[in-house]
Amino acid sequence: MTEERRIFLRNGWDWIRLAATAALCYPLFRFVKFKVPKKPRLVKVEKLMKVGDVYLDQEFFLFHDESATWAVSRICTHLGCRLNFSEKEHLLICPCHQSMFTTKGVMVAGPAKRNLPLFPVEKMSGENAKGYIVSL
Repeated sequence: MTEERRIFLRNGWDWIRLAATAALCYPLFRFVKFKVPKKPRLVKVEKLMKVGDVYLDQEFFLFHDESATWAVSRICTHLGCRLNFSEKEHLLICPCHQSMFTTKGVMVAGPAKRNLPLFPVEKMSGENAKGYIVSL
């Protein structure tokens, strides 16, 4: 009977040591998998826009209508080509493979399978502040 008790206690201590090691290593494993979120890059557009205006940047289009101002990525979701704006058709068109998107970034046609990302836009505030801030 005492031999069985020793085996039971030895196995119990092994399980307790394993649980303690896991509890101590858990924060380390969480730290290793931790990723720092990327800070948004702020782009100032120092221009007041009228209804129907379009501002063209290297990385985004800025649109303004009666109800809102919004920014759409200028990078095609298919292969990363830089999109052009067609005033005639009022569409964003990829010169590489002719993917087409609405001004809200919704895919209309082409090999692209995803919509364009939208970026948050804030109107600058203050007495002399004229323009918008786009968060990329």
